[in-house]
Amino acid sequence: MSTIGIGQAVVLGVVEGVTEFLPVSSTGHLKIAEGLMDIPVDDKAVVAFTAVIQVGAIAAVLVYFFRDIVRFVTAWGRGLADRDQRTGHDYRFTWWVIYATVPIVVVGLAAKPLIEGPLASLWVVAGSLIVGSGVMWAADRRGRHRRGEADTTFKDAMLVGCSQILALLFPGFSRSGATMSTALLLDLDRVAATRLSFFLGLPALTGAGLYELKDAVGGGVGAAPLVIGTLVSFVVAYASIAWLLRFVARHTFNAFVVYRIVIGALVFALLGAGVLDA
Repeated sequence: MSTIGIGQAVVLGVVEGVTEFLPVSSTGHLKIAEGLMDIPVDDKAVVAFTAVIQVGAIAAVLVYFFRDIVRFVTAWGRGLADRDQRTGHDYRFTWWVIYATVPIVVVGLAAKPLIEGPLASLWVVAGSLIVGSGVMWAADRRGRHRRGEADTTFKDAMLVGCSQILALLFPGFSRSGATMSTALLLDLDRVAATRLSFFLGLPALTGAGLYELKDAVGGGVGAAPLVIGTLVSFVVAYASIAWLLRFVARHTFNAFVVYRIVIGALVFALLGAGVLDA
C-alpha cells in the first residue's frame, strides 16, 4: 500500500504550490499537513515525496520566467563560445547562480541523516517559523531597498545562495524567507530580492527533487500520488508566483511575519496538547 494516498497527494500538492515561494516555509507547512493527516513526517519515502513534488513548483518558475531564463542561458552559451561576450551581466549572473548552488548541495549531502532525522521534528519547524519571522522583520526594516536586479553582484548571489542552508537545516525557517531576507539586508529592493530568490532556487530544488525520486518510489509512494502531487503543485505554484510578485511591489513583508508567528505558536500549542506528533 502506498505511504501517501491520492487525496493526501492533492492536499500536499496544494500546500507545496502555495507555500514554496512565499516566505512562510513550504517544508514546514508540508510537515504540519502531514502531521494532521497522520503521515509520518520522518519517513524517508515521505521526505522524498515532498522533495519530488517541489519539481512541479520549479516547473512553474520555468514557465513563468521562461523569457528571462532563455535570456540567461543564451547569454551563458554565447559567453562560453566567445570570450568577448563574457562581460555582460546575464552571462555572469548565470555563473553566479551555479556557484551559489554549490554550498547548499555540499551541506545537503553531508547533513542528510540529520535533515531526515532529528531536524525533521515539528518542534524544530515551529521554532524556526518564529525565529525566521524575526529575521525577516529586521531585514525588511533595515534594508534600504535602493538596488534593483541589474545591480546584483557575485557577492550578493553567494551570500543569498548560502542563506538557503538555513532552511535546509531548519525546516520552518523558509528558503524563500532566508534568501529574501538576506537580499534585503544587502539593500536590494523587494522585487529584486524576490526574483533573485526564484532564480537561485531553480537548480537546488530541481536537483533535490530528482535526487530523491528513487527514495520516494522505492520507499512505498506510488507513481500516481507522485504525478498528481507534482501536477497540482505546478498549477498552484504558478498562480502563487504571479500573486507574490504583485504583492511585494506594493507591500512590506509584515503580513508574512505575523502569519508565521501565529502558525508557529499554533504548532507549539498542538504539539503540547498532543494533537500533533512531532
